[in-house]
Amino acid sequence: MPRSQPRRRRRYFLLMGTAVLLFVLAGAVALPFSTTAALVMCVVAAALVPVAVIVGNLREEGDTWWDEK
Repeated sequence: MPRSQPRRRRRYFLLMGTAVLLFVLAGAVALPFSTTAALVMCVVAAALVPVAVIVGNLREEGDTWWDEK
């Protein structure tokens, strides 16, 4: 296991947790007050999902994924 995996996993879960929180808050809190705010929150949350995947899979300096045993 690469040494950077726990750090990458933490970043991934932080971003995905933020996306899930934004979806929930958009529906439960923002929607009754402002449809526009809820829509913006959902768009931002949807944009965070691929960013989380990319950040979670970035190879850091010193990672040697190609020779794992």
